[in-house]
Amino acid sequence: MSKKYPETLAQENHFIFPLFVADAPEFVEDLNKFSDKHIEHSKKHVQSIKEKNKINENKIGDVYHSGSLLTDPNFNYLQEYITNTSYNLLDGMGFDLKQYRVLCEELWVQEFSKEGGGHHEIHTHWNGHISGFYFLKCSDKTSKPIFHDPRPGNLMNLLPEKNENNITLATSKINCKIKPGTMIFFPSYMPHNYLLDREIDPFRFIHWNCRAYPKNILKENV
Repeated sequence: MSKKYPETLAQENHFIFPLFVADAPEFVEDLNKFSDKHIEHSKKHVQSIKEKNKINENKIGDVYHSGSLLTDPNFNYLQEYITNTSYNLLDGMGFDLKQYRVLCEELWVQEFSKEGGGHHEIHTHWNGHISGFYFLKCSDKTSKPIFHDPRPGNLMNLLPEKNENNITLATSKINCKIKPGTMIFFPSYMPHNYLLDREIDPFRFIHWNCRAYPKNILKENV
C-alpha cells in the first residue's frame, strides 16, 4: 500500500497549570520578627482551649494559626506586593482584567508544633483566584507543600510514571523544594497538601488568598 499514516504527530500542550516561584530571603528576618507575636498569641489560645476542654496537653499535631495580618502595618509592604503580583500573574495568564480589581482578602501566618505531627490534608482555596506561600522557617527535613493535578478526569486511570523525579505530561503531583525565603504563587484551584512534619526543624510560613472583583461591584459596596 503506497499510502502511509503519519509517523510523527505535532504536540500541542493545552490547559497548563502554572506555579510561580521566587527566592526572596532578604525579608525573612523582619517578617519572622513581625510574626512572632501572632504565633505566640495563637499558642496561648490553643493552650487555653485545651485547658478549658481538658484535652491532652501534648502539642503533637498542633498548628498555630494567626488571625488576619491585613490590619498589621508591619505587613503592608508584603500585602501590596502580593496584590500587585497577583494582578500581573492573572493578566499574564490571559485574563481580561480591565474592569477588575484584585484584592488581597486573606493573609495569615502559621507554624507547626515543634513536637511534630503538623500537616494539612489535600484541599483547594475555592474563594480565591491566586494564592501563595512565603516560607519563613523550614529545611529539607520539615514539612513541605505538594501540588496535585487538578483534573479529576485524569486521576481516573493513572498509569505509573517512568521517573517521578522528572516533571512530564505524566506527572500527577509536584513535590516543592523550599527554603527560608521561597515564595510560591499558584492558581487557587490547585489542590495541595502539606506533608506530616517530623519534629526536626521549625516550620513557619505566611499564606494568602487574592481575588479579582468587578470594579462596579466594589463601587456599589463602598
